[in-house]
Amino acid sequence: MPFSEIIKREIEVAFSKHSQPVWFRIVKYIVLTVLIYFLWGTDTLWTVLLVLLILSLCLHFWYRYKTKGWTQSYGMWKYPKK
Repeated sequence: MPFSEIIKREIEVAFSKHSQPVWFRIVKYIVLTVLIYFLWGTDTLWTVLLVLLILSLCLHFWYRYKTKGWTQSYGMWKYPKK
């Protein structure tokens, strides 16, 4: 698969209504906002954000591996049949 198609598919999945439930997105952004609010101006903020980034990338690539590039269902990801 060409690189441009991979990027296109990743963006498609990232903005898909099937990738994460609405309640999860809301909770995720509330937690992120609260973390930034309380840790603003400290060195801890950047450490926490870096750890969260690494964990989210690991989870993303694990799901990508298990779904064979988002082409089959696994866990919370349900492959939308077209």
